[in-house]
Amino acid sequence: MQNIVRVKDIVIGDGYPLVFLAGPCVVESREMLFTVGRELSVIQKKLDAPIIFKSSYKKANRTSDDSFMGIDMEEALGLLKEVGDEFGFPVITDVHSEKECAIASGYVDILQIPAFLCRQTELLRAAGQTGKPVNIKKGQFMAPEKMKYQAEKVMKAGSSGVVLTERGTTFGYDDLVVDMRSIPIMQSIGYPVIFDATHSVQKPGGVGNSTGGTPQFIAPLAKAAVAAGCDALFIETHPDPSNARSDAGSQLALGQLYEVMREAILIRDAIS
Repeated sequence: MQNIVRVKDIVIGDGYPLVFLAGPCVVESREMLFTVGRELSVIQKKLDAPIIFKSSYKKANRTSDDSFMGIDMEEALGLLKEVGDEFGFPVITDVHSEKECAIASGYVDILQIPAFLCRQTELLRAAGQTGKPVNIKKGQFMAPEKMKYQAEKVMKAGSSGVVLTERGTTFGYDDLVVDMRSIPIMQSIGYPVIFDATHSVQKPGGVGNSTGGTPQFIAPLAKAAVAAGCDALFIETHPDPSNARSDAGSQLALGQLYEVMREAILIRDAIS
């Protein structure tokens, strides 16, 4: 039986409405963050869709030493809280160390473990010890059924709930593929499953000193994941993806988000 996870007034899993985790890859500036927040607020009202605002206060995993990692950590966390308060969104952000878990949990409603760190036991425990719900992204190298053990570390540490995210599997060099079987597999071990439609189209290191992507596949993969039964969709979105300071090759243009969400909801309604 699949558990449900509550993030403020939003419930993820087990037949509840499809949830969307949406926002820019990283906090670049207050202006950009609020531009996205305002548009998400408009979309939420049009579609009556539950939305969790997402953005990273820091990007710890970068291809090049010259890549943008973010602004000041506590300034970025403060902006995330401000956006959440202004538009009424719960907020999720990545954490990368035990110390960051304690700090970030004071600003956001759900913590996220990046895919490359999903086996870091001390990090998982620290995230769980905050008592916040935790989203663990399945590593590109992980079998979906093995995520059971990562989730158990978080739950035993005291988390109020765990969700798991499918975000593609390494396929040779500089490419990812998505095995939709991982969605029901991870649900079968007792956790709601999010599908990350944007990181799944990445080409890590695919353009020399930065990560590329194939954003034309974001919408098809999102629709396929909803048809496969995912409980939520994770979509990074930016007003001008080509000029984004992180993941420029795999973010969805903000102007396209409404239609992707609308079609996802139609598919969810059709299979319910």
